[in-house]
Amino acid sequence: MSGFDYVISIGGAAGQGIATPGNILARLFARRGIHMYAYNAYQSIIRGGHSFLTVRCSDREIRTHGDSIDLIICLNQDTMDRHLEHLGPGSSVIFNSDTIEPGEAAEGVQLCPMAVGELAGKGANKLMQNTVAIAVACQLIGIEFSALADVLDFQFSGKSEELVAANVEVGKAAYDYSAANFQPASQQAPEPSKPLAVWAGNQAFAMAAASAGVKFYCAYPMSPSTGILHWMAANARELGIMVRQVEDEISVICMTVGAAHAGCRSMCATSGGGFALMTEGVGEAGMMEVPIVIVNVQRAGPSTGVPTKTEQGDLWQVLGASQGDFPKLILAPSSPLDAFQTIPEVFNLADKYQLPAIILSDLLISDETSTINPELLDMHPVIDRGELITEAGDEADNYERYKFTDSGISPRALPGIPGYEHVVASDEHMPNGVLISDEFTHPHKRRAMMEKRQRKMDGLLEDLPPPVIVGDSNAEVTLVGWGSTAGVIQEAIEQLATAGVVVNHLHFKWIVPFHADEAVELLSSCKRTILIENNYSGLFHRYMRGETGFTVDGHIRKYDGEPFKPHHIVAAVQKQLEGEETLSVPYEEIIV
Repeated sequence: MSGFDYVISIGGAAGQGIATPGNILARLFARRGIHMYAYNAYQSIIRGGHSFLTVRCSDREIRTHGDSIDLIICLNQDTMDRHLEHLGPGSSVIFNSDTIEPGEAAEGVQLCPMAVGELAGKGANKLMQNTVAIAVACQLIGIEFSALADVLDFQFSGKSEELVAANVEVGKAAYDYSAANFQPASQQAPEPSKPLAVWAGNQAFAMAAASAGVKFYCAYPMSPSTGILHWMAANARELGIMVRQVEDEISVICMTVGAAHAGCRSMCATSGGGFALMTEGVGEAGMMEVPIVIVNVQRAGPSTGVPTKTEQGDLWQVLGASQGDFPKLILAPSSPLDAFQTIPEVFNLADKYQLPAIILSDLLISDETSTINPELLDMHPVIDRGELITEAGDEADNYERYKFTDSGISPRALPGIPGYEHVVASDEHMPNGVLISDEFTHPHKRRAMMEKRQRKMDGLLEDLPPPVIVGDSNAEVTLVGWGSTAGVIQEAIEQLATAGVVVNHLHFKWIVPFHADEAVELLSSCKRTILIENNYSGLFHRYMRGETGFTVDGHIRKYDGEPFKPHHIVAAVQKQLEGEETLSVPYEEIIV
């Protein structure tokens, strides 16, 4: 395991500026080459309530916010009251002693009271308690103040020089006070190494689309997908992308289909409620054979549900999106990096096979903040537009937009090319696009057109990599997952190995079309299979069983809106090995 692995949590009410100290810590660690992963457990309110941002830092790559907390920064009394009793020996609590009473801490928990009013002056900005707390945290884990001062200067660069100077001055006073009065943490930050970059999950989706050549992005703001819209809007002019925020998701999908038909690489994003409005447009893209990419960032449903909580609950919604039976591509990346590296290929496949592609993300992936090695990012991927006709050629005057071919792929001409005029509509059609509905002469043509479209799925499946098992082929247990559970499964496997349990991992990203034969072969070779999902009824298991006929040996499910932690999976696996049938993760009264 890691030599340095430290978890800092910041708790307070919405409006107390929790994001700012989180951003400061993220930049601070990234600049030192320390890996960082942050998860924000927040409520769907503007002011008040309880938010809890957890920032984990490590000298190795990490994909979860960990199991326990080493340091809590309490910005209000509520945070102290909720979390103090759950801390163990070796942990610390930083709080403003002007406004917060500490309560009784367990033995070995260090209380770090800071009189912010005395340090910052009675007339100081109340948010300066955040600077005080971060300065103390840096001192406790051995990060020199000069590094923090540089980040403070960057963080507040848009503010007045006086405000920047005041924050640096207050931070230095707090840092020195901590050095004189508190015991350093048992874990000390490693020496600086090669810097890393910081990104949010939704930024990774947006950047990937931009690198893939997207020229039209449309959305209606819906948490937790809105970060994609924010990034696109902020960078649209520089990158030459048309970005539209419109009145509802029906308009979003229709404009996305229209832009794609006109020749733009086009994308839209939403969450489950917005996707519900898009479904007829998904079918329109399927009938018209127009390549579009849709990102569905799942949140806890149904209906409005819990907008700020995560869930893998929309799988069957996208499987059945729109009426009728038509080709579509569905996938669920496992991380922001996986999404970034996969999305350009998704656009290429959508263009090649002329179909809608649906990317399933969730709040856990899209709202995370983490470090990334920028050398892993290819900003200029290969772009393949498929059989796209952009200028007149030999087929002019005899062009058939929906020409029957062995592959099912018909050459796609952009509108306006002389000699390539054709009809495109949401009705069924003949190869030349002319609509069909005559019950006596057209059933065989309908049959032929259905078969033409479905032939594309054979080629698409061949283009998708089959699943693989990662780890010891002779493992006692195989953990099966899909989408965002990959990171926590991998960390649970490491913990189980420490306990003497050999476990490997089978993860699915490409969902439709599905490598059923390969999946059956892999699953049948496993000694014991346990499937892990962030939903109640085992949505992926139902789908996989329908495709393969294979039933796994056990399940671990979580559906309270919060993501899995490694210890949830470890405990459930151990119970199942002992013969106890566990299905869902027990409710936890407090998030620690």
